Amino acid sequence: MNAALKINYGPLEALLKSTDITEIMINCWDKIFVEHKGQILQTPLKFEDQKAYDYLVQCILDFQDTTPDKLTVDGILPEGFRFNITLPPLTPIGATLTIRKFSSKIFTLDDLVQKNSLSEKAAIFLKEAVKNKITILVSGGTGSGKTSFLNTMSLYIPQSERIVSIEDTQELRPEHPNWIHMVVDKNKGHKYSVRDCVQNSLRMRPDRVIIGECRGAEAYDFLQAINTGHEGSMSTLHANNANDGLSRLENLVTLGHSEIPLKYIRHQIVSGIDLVIQLKRKSNGQRQISEIVELTGMNDDIITRAVVFTIDKQTQNLETTGYVPDCLSKIQSDNSNIGPHFFDSKIKIPRTA
Repeated sequence: MNAALKINYGPLEALLKSTDITEIMINCWDKIFVEHKGQILQTPLKFEDQKAYDYLVQCILDFQDTTPDKLTVDGILPEGFRFNITLPPLTPIGATLTIRKFSSKIFTLDDLVQKNSLSEKAAIFLKEAVKNKITILVSGGTGSGKTSFLNTMSLYIPQSERIVSIEDTQELRPEHPNWIHMVVDKNKGHKYSVRDCVQNSLRMRPDRVIIGECRGAEAYDFLQAINTGHEGSMSTLHANNANDGLSRLENLVTLGHSEIPLKYIRHQIVSGIDLVIQLKRKSNGQRQISEIVELTGMNDDIITRAVVFTIDKQTQNLETTGYVPDCLSKIQSDNSNIGPHFFDSKIKIPRTA
């Protein structure tokens, strides 16, 4: 990577500095879109001409010291933002550039309550769940805020624990004294996959393993980790709802282990994962937790589950369903206010100021 190279982003400079913009999408030199506060908008900005835009793309490739041997390139800009480039003939009209910006602030669960992303009760429950090593899978569609939420959850991991995280691109930024980041190396000479990193992480004496996103056969190793003494580990995956998330996890495990019976895979999922938290992005761009589901066991070959929190159709807030989760026994302590009564939907907890 050419650290001495300074990139002139031209019309993108102001977009990169804006704290309200989370994604920049350049379809061609005169079509620049952004995600602004959760909504995609076309900007009036454009490059001087095609040549100026192509020069920027080449500068980014030079910064990576990359001579593409394929038609897509992923990497990190000097500012720490993730980018993706596609090149002709994959995109015949020309190169495309997509930049994912990371928020400079990690929101707390209390911040998310104030933003109407979850309820006061859910925030209290999740704080205790993370603190007491409840294993969590965060599910959601593209742009639903899964990694940002993982950053939020990491704030409540006790500082006495040792954490190892694995990501394609480093997006997790916890303020934790004993946290080791592993980032997948895609260089030709010494490729390390997410799966390689997960397997190595288990030799680093972690209390918890956090995978930025399960996309492939590493899902199997994640299941092995959470079933062998790494409770409280977390990961995310793409899915439109909690049920689809479990099905996707099963499919990812079979990518590298098609010989394993489905019943055994499901038993490993139930034994290792306590909660599935579903995120969604509303039509107005707001991110919201839409459901918190507990995995309760197996009925023949089927994973059984129960909804702990869901969106109330009238208030559109995340509310308890009345179901008392089995994991309550793990999170109750002498100074905890959470008991069976906590999950009574009729008992409200006032918002903090």
